[in-house]
Amino acid sequence: MGPPGAGKGTQAVVVASALGIPHISTGDIFRANVSAGTPLGEEAQRYMDAGEYVPDSITNAMVRDRISHDDCNPGFLLDGYPRTLEQVNELDMMLESDGRRLDRVVELTVDTDEVVGRLLKRAQDQGRTDDTADVIRRRLEVYFDQTAPLVAVYRERGILLEVDGMGDVAEVTERVLSTLRD
Repeated sequence: MGPPGAGKGTQAVVVASALGIPHISTGDIFRANVSAGTPLGEEAQRYMDAGEYVPDSITNAMVRDRISHDDCNPGFLLDGYPRTLEQVNELDMMLESDGRRLDRVVELTVDTDEVVGRLLKRAQDQGRTDDTADVIRRRLEVYFDQTAPLVAVYRERGILLEVDGMGDVAEVTERVLSTLRD
């Protein structure tokens, strides 16, 4: 978990590889289902084409299907899921039905001004003129408002690991792996 620009996607790929477990990104799952023309993919595509969020019911079904694959038996790393309390509850039910549970949730903590700078640079590099400082700050506010309840749930369960997400990729990776090994 972490705000936009915290390096979640980058860290998720590296950490999953280091741990020898699948990296499961909801974005990747959406794209795979859409390109494969699955019924869930076709349904998701209708929402995406209309510029709307894909409903939790579709996202949950895609995640449920993906974590049921044999390669997830030794464990997996979720990237971009859960994002709502409803998704937390649904994930709990998915895992409990298979006799599993989450053991750790990593939250990358970052300085807001640093993240705004990272995202402005990324927007410039990618030619995304709609990502202004004000828009980025609003996205960060929305993230923190929506994520605070999830962080509280995982902190209360004693499985939240807060990791400083500032610094270069290798430094952050080492902090994440070190925290997970403790």
